[in-house]
Amino acid sequence: MNLIVDIGNTSTKLAVYKEQKRVFVSRINDLTCEELEKELSGYKIKRAIVSSVKELPPFITDLLFANIPDVHFLSYRSKLPFQIEYETPVTLGTDRIAAVAGAYLYFEGENVLVIDAGTAITFDFLLENRYKGGNISPGISLRFKALNKYTGKLPLLEKSSDFSSPGNNTTDAILAGVICGVTFEINEYIRTFKKERKKVKVIVSGGDGGFLKEKIAHKTYYMPDIVIDGLNYILEYNAK
Repeated sequence: MNLIVDIGNTSTKLAVYKEQKRVFVSRINDLTCEELEKELSGYKIKRAIVSSVKELPPFITDLLFANIPDVHFLSYRSKLPFQIEYETPVTLGTDRIAAVAGAYLYFEGENVLVIDAGTAITFDFLLENRYKGGNISPGISLRFKALNKYTGKLPLLEKSSDFSSPGNNTTDAILAGVICGVTFEINEYIRTFKKERKKVKVIVSGGDGGFLKEKIAHKTYYMPDIVIDGLNYILEYNAK
């Protein structure tokens, strides 16, 4: 079986696959050695892949190497089924590489825009078998936090669909500004990409993907597990 460890900015996603079949998924906010051992008890793991957008806790490396024969740490140097055309690949987030790998897995040879709406919103462009790069924008929670931190009186809010637009009070004005702003941004990226390319597939993922998917004015594929699917695909691809 394959172990997938996806360490994001706010949480860690663990998954176990039997070849291409996902058999277990767990999201942990505070990953500890004890928690990792507990989650993996009962599974005979032969291979593992790790993607992390921040510094990797040493206990993860020690635990994995002590118990798993084949451990792969994803980087731009990993063997991939597509070409990376990013000028600074060393700075490219492994979560973005994994998401594009997931897009390639499901839509090989097609033009795909992957929108991962998490702490940051990333827009990544796969043109057939070439990863062209993408854009990074503040996510919903970051926008709320910025308005609260860098102003004198604006309150800290959380995402909600219950607001008027234009806002007729401060709460609604903030909600409408952030939620509508993100929605308009996503819709314009999709419109522009579809104008420039034919037969475009759009994937929506990330922690806020489920909240945003119904607000998008274009056909999309909601794939909340596109990153871990991509990581498993890369692991299998490197094992060949």
